[in-house]
Amino acid sequence: MTTKENPMRKIKIEKVIVNIAVGESGDRLTRASKVLEQLTGQSPVTSKAKFTIRSFGIKRNEKIATHVTIRGPRALSILEKGLKVKEYELKERNFSDTGCFGFGIEEHIDLGIKYDPSIGIYGMDFFVVLSRPGKRVSKRKRARAHVGLHHKVTKEEAKK
Repeated sequence: MTTKENPMRKIKIEKVIVNIAVGESGDRLTRASKVLEQLTGQSPVTSKAKFTIRSFGIKRNEKIATHVTIRGPRALSILEKGLKVKEYELKERNFSDTGCFGFGIEEHIDLGIKYDPSIGIYGMDFFVVLSRPGKRVSKRKRARAHVGLHHKVTKEEAKK
């Protein structure tokens, strides 16, 4: 007899979040948004500072970062570009206990985007959320239930 793999145990990429933290609002933030739009083809969202940090010159509720969430096949292609820059090698500390992982790149031009002197060079962070089919059970409005401990993605499973 052949043993079939359970389709509910198959790990998939739920979403990829690409973030550029500029640290200030204004012109640099809008240029970073243009970089994300060129990379993903989606319009990015800005993030605000949670509290004031006087030594960094950041005020509360000031827009300091921009990010975009990508799902589906486009997420896989953008993740592939990011991992190619990292030469497909990640460190142990890049993986979280929940089975997600993240990494950063220092220059966006390594992804294949042409350099534009008016925009400049930005680094960005990639964060990948992994899940199994059936995770919606814990997120839906009606008949919500818990996902079992053995069905959650672990750190070791994410490394594979």
